[in-house]
Amino acid sequence: MNVLIDKFDVFAGGFWLTLQICVLAAIGALVLGAVVAVLRISPVPPLRAVGTAYVTIFRNMPLTVVLFFAAFGLPALGSNADFLRIPGLDSIFSRLGTDLPYFRFGLIALTLYTAAFVCEALRSGVNAVPPGQAEAARSLGLTFGQNLRHVVLPQSWKASVVPLGSVIIAMIKNSALVGFFGVVGDLAQTADQLTSAGGYAFIPVAIGISVGYLIMTVPLGALLDRLEKRQAVAR
Repeated sequence: MNVLIDKFDVFAGGFWLTLQICVLAAIGALVLGAVVAVLRISPVPPLRAVGTAYVTIFRNMPLTVVLFFAAFGLPALGSNADFLRIPGLDSIFSRLGTDLPYFRFGLIALTLYTAAFVCEALRSGVNAVPPGQAEAARSLGLTFGQNLRHVVLPQSWKASVVPLGSVIIAMIKNSALVGFFGVVGDLAQTADQLTSAGGYAFIPVAIGISVGYLIMTVPLGALLDRLEKRQAVAR
């Protein structure tokens, strides 16, 4: 078990990089998932078809396949991932010290994959809103966008919080796969380096990596349990 103390800085570095991936992917998935959810419930058939196609593809595709295409397909589209450079994000990546192409590829794959599940969690919350609420809003002359913004989404948010939290917890655990597709330094890649290159025993290293993921998932799970109990009391 000495590896946990001797290589604490390595574990800490892997935890920090994994936390960055999870936070950025969660933000991206929430934004993209909300957009796709709007498409899924849109009154315009072509938009509904686009949203349905997106969810159907990514929800039924293994994450490893999405990561494979991101890691080996995106580099073929542009040299050094210049086509992925966004001024605002570039400054964030440079401050975090993660301005690496494969970090971007892994982040894109995890965001695209998780957004499909975020969309369905949000849509379940929208379906929980009584239909009469939306009909009353339409009778008052509200447009589809106004109806969503002022009537449907504020009420659906409460029903969506717990499913969204479960999706984010699953995303944190799924992030372990990112390290095997070129992202150097995350928790999963740290375990591989310490056991294969460093020659340390697997069990102590696995315990250290597991603790890192538990630090991220257990507090979030406890928060979700508390929110669920508060919602049950409110009902």
